[in-house]
Amino acid sequence: MIVEWIESMSTAAIYVCIALLIMAACEIGFMIGNHHYRKREDKDAPTSIGPMVGGLLGMLAFVLAFVFSMAAAQYDLRKQNVLAEANTIHTAYLRADLIDEPHGAEVKRLLREYVGIRLQVARGADIKTAMAKSLEIHELLWTQASSAARLEPGPSTSTMAQSIIDVIDMHEKRVAAALHSRIPMSVWTGLMTITVLTMITLGMQVGFNGKRRLVAITPLSMAFAVLVTLVVDLNRPQRGLITVSQQAMVDLQATIAR
Repeated sequence: MIVEWIESMSTAAIYVCIALLIMAACEIGFMIGNHHYRKREDKDAPTSIGPMVGGLLGMLAFVLAFVFSMAAAQYDLRKQNVLAEANTIHTAYLRADLIDEPHGAEVKRLLREYVGIRLQVARGADIKTAMAKSLEIHELLWTQASSAARLEPGPSTSTMAQSIIDVIDMHEKRVAAALHSRIPMSVWTGLMTITVLTMITLGMQVGFNGKRRLVAITPLSMAFAVLVTLVVDLNRPQRGLITVSQQAMVDLQATIAR
């Protein structure tokens, strides 16, 4: 439920929520530190909390870099899958000339429709409907390839059948990369927990001095919010500001249309 709610949010809304969370954590820490400052319960607190803030900031930077590398690697995999699928479909389209009619013509028609469906999903179409239609086309493609192989068994029909299998396999790879290979919720929880604790400690350090330093806290909060938002955006395949280019599929659609 939480993941679906986050997926439905715009990038700007995610940024605002993260920035407000960080600033709220800083404010909580400031109130705690300011309370001790006014009561003078621990005179050595300002000195001892400095190394703690530095350590937590270093830990936060490390975790953020780790999560960012995960999201970047998954983004790169999705880009490679788009190119690989375009090449696989194009190969199957060309090999359709090797089988007799009407199977060859029907395979080409189905592949043209299939490419259109893939691009519709990338442009925001309902993914469940598109996946159901893709699976239906897979069955129809295999029916054509297997029928051609039974009528004219030989190297050409075997090659065509293998191409259809490759198309189906690439579909599974893209679905796995787009829907299942995501940053786990436990990693997000850990990142946000460390972020909140770090900002609370930072706010406490400011509170021990008895003065709010919004000039320093606000840019820091906004900068961390930008980094976390970028990671969230990378983790969403086709939503937000950073999307996977579908140019390879667009070029393929233009090629097979001719």
